[in-house]
Amino acid sequence: MYLYHYFDKRSGPFRSLTALPAEEAEKVLNQLKAERPESLCAQRDETYIEKRRSCEALLRREFAAKGGIMDIPSPYYMVVEHSPWLSTWFEQGDFLRIPIEAFDTRKISFTYGDSMPTFSPRVNDGKEYRRKVYTYDEILEIIKKYGLPQDWNDDGSHGPERYIEAHVWCDDPVRQYITQTEHK
Repeated sequence: MYLYHYFDKRSGPFRSLTALPAEEAEKVLNQLKAERPESLCAQRDETYIEKRRSCEALLRREFAAKGGIMDIPSPYYMVVEHSPWLSTWFEQGDFLRIPIEAFDTRKISFTYGDSMPTFSPRVNDGKEYRRKVYTYDEILEIIKKYGLPQDWNDDGSHGPERYIEAHVWCDDPVRQYITQTEHK
């Protein structure tokens, strides 16, 4: 299994708005909207950062309840295997592919689909993987049962799940990929 991280080449990998103080995060998001109008980031509404922070708090709480280990307050976001849809999110898109063996899997939580719609009260289809955070071993069982969403729903026509989101709660091995490039 590989974890993928998609990003804009101008910013570099593993940039996180929620790792920034609120005022700075808003400033960066507004700058991205102005300078990269064709990116998915430019489509985010003014409450995005607040919603993302709330979702991260929920992920943290649920993962802690399962005994997950979290070394950092805000996770790095990755996905399980390649997502054709995510590869289109950025104007100058690129990605990193890291084998799962490079990580301490006790420090990674997963949602079957993006965490925001997974926990959204607007998504009420009764699927067993809604509103759940998984450990590595648990997500392997869900993958056996349902497959990878990008294989059966890359276009989103069967619901909001288009990939499996991985939340990396530590700096290793991510640190070696982070560049000194500032948000541009």
